[in-house]
Amino acid sequence: MGVCAGIADYTGFDVNLVRVCFIATVFMSGGSVLPFYFIAGFVTPTKPSALDYENREDRQFWQGVRASPTRTAKDIRSRMRDIDRRLADIESYVTTENRSLAKEIEQLR
Repeated sequence: MGVCAGIADYTGFDVNLVRVCFIATVFMSGGSVLPFYFIAGFVTPTKPSALDYENREDRQFWQGVRASPTRTAKDIRSRMRDIDRRLADIESYVTTENRSLAKEIEQLR
């Protein structure tokens, strides 16, 4: 039903570890958690195909967003500041009086 896979995806644990823990919980509880599993399987929506991850980096990013949205927002903001700084450096290099750069551009024409 995908309950263990959903829990693994949400928490970032390996799906096999979640399944083994669930089986251990079933045995330790005498099977009393099985109804909760089936209820969760019927109640929870299926995962939209748009949320399938392209690669491991996407999966780690979105698990980090779920774990700590504020930290992720700060990290993204920091990366954007770094990109902005680098673009400003490039812009200043291109727009300043730079004879060698002007010569290279003229050669390309």
